[in-house]
Amino acid sequence: MIDYKFVKKPIVVEAFQMTKERRWDNSEWPNWLNKAWQLRVGEMGGVGCIDGSEQLFCGTLEGNVAISFGDFIIQGIQGEIYPCKPDIFESTYEGVKE
Repeated sequence: MIDYKFVKKPIVVEAFQMTKERRWDNSEWPNWLNKAWQLRVGEMGGVGCIDGSEQLFCGTLEGNVAISFGDFIIQGIQGEIYPCKPDIFESTYEGVKE
């Protein structure tokens, strides 16, 4: 019998919600996001702006993806970085206690 429905395995990811204030004050940024900022924007996992604008982008397998204020920036299980809209994030993830 072939299964056609699946449930996501529980995995822990790190995420950071980008706001306009946090865009300019990176004192709260996690280390992995600061490291991503050091990469080129077009580089896989790189986060930054293009042409000095305030609009942030991150490099993914699909190319540069825009990060809007309010989006969560997620570091996945293989170190990949990608944005996620707040409503999708809230319905997909929940906090864990360390």
